[in-house]
Amino acid sequence: MKQAIQQKAIPGIIGGLGPLAHIEFERRLIAFNAERGISCDRDHPVWILINATDVPDRTQSLLGNAPSCTPSLVKYGKMLQMAGADFLVVTCNTAHGFYQAVQSQLDIPWIHLMDVTAAFIQSSYPESSKVGVLATTGTLQAKLYHHSLSALGFTVIAPSLEDQLQQDIMNAIYHPVWGIKATGIEMSPTPIAILDNAMTWLEKQGTEIVIAGCTEISVVLKQLKYNSIVDIDPLDILAHQTLDLAFGHQDIPIIRHLQKRGNREQGTGNREPTPRPSQEGSN
Repeated sequence: MKQAIQQKAIPGIIGGLGPLAHIEFERRLIAFNAERGISCDRDHPVWILINATDVPDRTQSLLGNAPSCTPSLVKYGKMLQMAGADFLVVTCNTAHGFYQAVQSQLDIPWIHLMDVTAAFIQSSYPESSKVGVLATTGTLQAKLYHHSLSALGFTVIAPSLEDQLQQDIMNAIYHPVWGIKATGIEMSPTPIAILDNAMTWLEKQGTEIVIAGCTEISVVLKQLKYNSIVDIDPLDILAHQTLDLAFGHQDIPIIRHLQKRGNREQGTGNREPTPRPSQEGSN
């Protein structure tokens, strides 16, 4: 069925956090929107992108080995806000470790990747209970997917931070010669073999669903097929969510600290804000 063409909201995208991240995301926005039914180029949504390649390494920042990413993410979030974006998406899993500190300083909502992914799994696979996560050490240490999934009753399975498997996964992403970030679209066989091994390990743990919790990992997992495990790519979920919000199929989440400010200005505000904006209707 052909979707309503009129755009209701403009997405702001912080990309460049991994050279492939926003390119993959924009490709999916175009592909998924085409699947919904369009008649011309102008039926694709307007969005605003910042290629924020100078943000400190997210994993090293979360581990305390690099400057905080918060100032850079706030800066670029405000630039998108001033440029006319109505909501923000960040095409990097690990960057969500700075979510609360950044969101509290913005006047537009940052759509939380882990929350929308967990909600999608709950609605699409209600009989599943064990969810595997392959991600950077920063994402795992901050328990970004653990928090969102556990809140919905899922058991989370992931390599321990000290395991050789997790070190291998980090090398698959970051190795300066054959890592996915280094080679880009020219994929080396080494990271493919490492992630194939990681999927085999998750399969042995009884995992029913696996989340590709890093853009670079998702690029590889699309080449691997496992009959017993459902492979979930959060960038796919985020792309569909972005289109739904842009075309008004879902309401943009309310930012609690702004809601309280508005209530206070009307003389009715006495509720405490929650640390994370609501993601209702995000399936």
